[in-house]
Amino acid sequence: MSEVSEGRRARGGGGAARRAERTAVRIECAKFIERNIPNLEILNEEALEIIEANAETILQEVGVNFVENPEALKRWKDAGADVDGERVRIPKGLARQLCKTAPSSYVQHARNPERNVTVGGRGLVFAPVYGPPFVRDADGGRRYATLDDFHKFVKLGYMSKWLHHSGGTVCEPTDIPVNKRHLDMLLAHMTLSDKPYMGSVTEPVRAADSVEMSKILFGNDFVDQNTVMTSLVNINSPMTFDGIMMGALEVYAKANQACIISPFIVGGAMAPVTVAGTLTQVMAEVLAGVAYSQLIRQGAPVIFGAFVTSIDMNSGAPTFGTPEAAHITYGAGQLARRMGLPYRSAGSFCGSKLPDAQAAYETSNSLNMGLLAGVNFMLHSCGWLEGGLVSSFEKFVMDADQLGVLHHLAKGIDMSETGQAMGAIREVGPGGHYLGCEHTQSNFKQAFWRTELLDYKPYEAWEEEGARDTVALARARVNKLLNDYQKPAIDPAVEEALNEYVAKKKASMPDAFM
Repeated sequence: MSEVSEGRRARGGGGAARRAERTAVRIECAKFIERNIPNLEILNEEALEIIEANAETILQEVGVNFVENPEALKRWKDAGADVDGERVRIPKGLARQLCKTAPSSYVQHARNPERNVTVGGRGLVFAPVYGPPFVRDADGGRRYATLDDFHKFVKLGYMSKWLHHSGGTVCEPTDIPVNKRHLDMLLAHMTLSDKPYMGSVTEPVRAADSVEMSKILFGNDFVDQNTVMTSLVNINSPMTFDGIMMGALEVYAKANQACIISPFIVGGAMAPVTVAGTLTQVMAEVLAGVAYSQLIRQGAPVIFGAFVTSIDMNSGAPTFGTPEAAHITYGAGQLARRMGLPYRSAGSFCGSKLPDAQAAYETSNSLNMGLLAGVNFMLHSCGWLEGGLVSSFEKFVMDADQLGVLHHLAKGIDMSETGQAMGAIREVGPGGHYLGCEHTQSNFKQAFWRTELLDYKPYEAWEEEGARDTVALARARVNKLLNDYQKPAIDPAVEEALNEYVAKKKASMPDAFM
């Protein structure tokens, strides 16, 4: 064989190896973000002090309601609050004093230790959409979600590189009885993924099931000593804490499992129309909720939550990606940091019915404000559509791809010797190009964020491949990820024990769809 043929074979072999590398199934998971950029602080010291003082005035003079929860009322009275019926008025300073025992950060453990996340500090953890009863895809349109849809979303979450957390109710599987579906959802998160997950909060007994199933997965002692769930506890704004959510909080706090204490506010309907007024109410509600978690167990991990949007005064519909929501998100981040608490807010929010330009604009605004606001736990980071009514398969992968942009933004600017690139500038000199220089060859693979979805091909190549728009590209991406999905290894005995627990619990009660 000639040297030319030998050379061609070598080059061909290298090309084949590169093609094989590109097409091989790789299941990657980026570490949670550790910001190397500053937070955007929109409020000055005077404004922060006014909001904090007003919030404590509200707690003392107006108070908050703890409904259908006599034990909570007793706890508050014993702690020094004024309890009148279900109204709890908290003296100035008491709630803040109670909040001091809540940790500034915590580790949520995954069954794969490589997937553990730290919530707090400079970190940012991405979790998917939560709660929609409907799903949408390009093939089937909008429909009620099923358990099969839920399984697909968990698999997509596991296969998505930039997503750190499996989440919770990624969609509501409406084909499963209400009183039993939490068991199927937990089982899916525990077996189809090895990322961290959320527990159930729709009844205290379902929170207890979440703790028991986690003990099967991790072991009793491990769960007793570590946090393995971060779960969402919403406040019924304005200033009402219902017995169901507080009952779930009580279960998790006693078990040392984390809760997001999150007002659910549509500005103009459930809070004042002004930014400062809304921030005051958010602060008051979070103070009361976090303080109550510490009455249950000092040191229980908890997150300062803020889910805030505004209302369209013409239609009454919630709006997303607005400047007012951004102002509130930035301000709440400052308040959370002053309390020394992890912060939850932002997400892939949009009001659009389709994964279209409106969805992209509003989502981009919402994701970027979350990064700059210092958010530590971002629920709804991918898949949200139609004001949270719909989990969209295509938008899930579109958003998950964009989370990679936030990872790269959060790195800041590399000012190392490599980042300064003085050698490259010297090597190329005036009039040259950098494509072949040593610095480019050594660093090009990691130099730029690279999409796994969007199309940057020349027009002719794009047209030849079917002139696909972003939704078509996303549909292909969904299919690829689901086809490539490989279930993470799990101890067969543990999986069997989980299945037995679910089967036994389901058999113990009749189906209920309300």
